[in-house]
Amino acid sequence: MRTPSLLLILCAILIAGPSAAEDAQDKGTDDVLIATVNGKPYSLDLFRLFYLERLQQSQGENSQELQETAFNDFMSLVVASQEATRRQLEQDKNVATAVELQRMKILSNAALASMSEELEVTEDELKQAYEELKENAGRTEYKARHILVKDEAEAKKLIAELDGGADFGDLAREHSLGPTGKNGGELDWFDAGQMVAPFSDAVAAMEVGSYTKQPVRTEFGWHVINLQDSRKAAPPSLAEAKPQLTAMLKRQKLSEKLIGMRDSAMVELNEDVVKLKSSEDQSTDEPSSK
Repeated sequence: MRTPSLLLILCAILIAGPSAAEDAQDKGTDDVLIATVNGKPYSLDLFRLFYLERLQQSQGENSQELQETAFNDFMSLVVASQEATRRQLEQDKNVATAVELQRMKILSNAALASMSEELEVTEDELKQAYEELKENAGRTEYKARHILVKDEAEAKKLIAELDGGADFGDLAREHSLGPTGKNGGELDWFDAGQMVAPFSDAVAAMEVGSYTKQPVRTEFGWHVINLQDSRKAAPPSLAEAKPQLTAMLKRQKLSEKLIGMRDSAMVELNEDVVKLKSSEDQSTDEPSSK
């Protein structure tokens, strides 16, 4: 069932998107098929959706190898789903429930995307969000050096040498196992979120110009750290932050709209299944002060 030549032809179509199918429809084809399996037709759009999901999962680039693998997996999905139909598994209660849940998720995502497109964000809302961003953007960046060694004893020995006046850069060049060792252990400016927790926690607690008096252990080994400088990071400009702020505000508006829709929905609960607690019932659940 492997058809590399077909996949090479499909390469451009898969990435081009719906326009390729539209071109085919303009030429008199009602629906563009990728294959007919056991008499049942399957559309190119169906395979394209399958392939794009696979492309996102692989986090790689479109390639002939990925296309061939996805095409074969798609065909396996086709014949297995046909076998499920032959066995009448769609009538199985658990299968039907799972299918309905997936249908609801797909429709929900489509509705949310459509609703999001209709939402508008004003310039005043953007400016207010940007001012809040600037107030909360006071993250600290650090300039540091480090020496990475394989065990605690060696790290303590290096600290003793620093206490005796040894040059940090010279020790890093001679002993550090990290890629920065050849540069005296120099790291680029970083914020706490860019480093593993033990390393960033140690740096945040240090004074500029000091070095760690106890080795810092991470998954990479044992570190001796020298904090050279720190600074407050400048927030992005409004133009730079606008796409992210717009998306954030739309999410907030969409969440509020969903809450309103949920609160106004006509809901009749099956009280044999869903037991609602009154405020008096909830108070009885509180621990006694005795």
